[in-house]
Amino acid sequence: MAEQCSHDCSSCGEDCASREKVSLLERPHEMSRIKKVIGVVSGKGGVGKSAVTGMLAVLMRRKGYRVGILDADITGPSVPKEFGLRGQAAASEFGLLPMETRTGIKVMSINLLLDNESTPVVWRGPIIGGTVKQFWTDVVWEDVDYLFVDMPPGTGDVPLTVFQSIPLSGIVIVTSPQDLVSMIVSKAVSMAKMMDIPILGLVENMSYVKCPDCDKQIPVFGESKAPAVAKEFGLELLAQLPLDPETARKCDAGDIETFLGEGLDHAADMVEQAAEIVLPE
Repeated sequence: MAEQCSHDCSSCGEDCASREKVSLLERPHEMSRIKKVIGVVSGKGGVGKSAVTGMLAVLMRRKGYRVGILDADITGPSVPKEFGLRGQAAASEFGLLPMETRTGIKVMSINLLLDNESTPVVWRGPIIGGTVKQFWTDVVWEDVDYLFVDMPPGTGDVPLTVFQSIPLSGIVIVTSPQDLVSMIVSKAVSMAKMMDIPILGLVENMSYVKCPDCDKQIPVFGESKAPAVAKEFGLELLAQLPLDPETARKCDAGDIETFLGEGLDHAADMVEQAAEIVLPE
């Protein structure tokens, strides 16, 4: 300890050896037993992050695991629609109860708490962050092997709340083949490293369209930047997914659980190998 330490950590620098590190991690609901938590993030919107979240959850369920999805995209929730979930989630004397999909994936989303799913959520950041935290602390998830957290794009209030409050086993970064990809991935990587969150790897979505006649891969958004970006940041490239009209149709129809699963097997394997979470005392 420094000889002149005043014990007032607010007055010293981050590099002070005596500075106390205070954990902001929250414990889940007392009736929840969650082994691994996987965050799915993106630096910008429109890259299919929620679809990748849903597909990974489906693949892990097919492996025989108990799976849940915490939809942290409060102002743009799409997970319930992908799985065909409608109506309102129930509550018990112990807390909120997640809804279950046809194959038994547990889901909690703001759209499952609204009277009308089309009602806009016009809330300020602190309220949104508090709601996400409640999805962790107040929802009775019971036994879950893998809980996926579908986060909104960017590095704002909600990703910060999740990174600080929920013990993550790791994150998957979703991107698309555009010129801005390096800068976008850089922001997500930098935030994860600042918060000491393990990065499982990179998934490039909408990498190409496959010609229905000759199976040729056509890079409609330009040549892929994913291999170079993964190398630049020392990440593993987990998948390069095509722009697939059939998968998009399944998501729109609430039928994502019947997608074929091509292309994400390696990503699912990396999720399977992620470390179990360590809960705060």
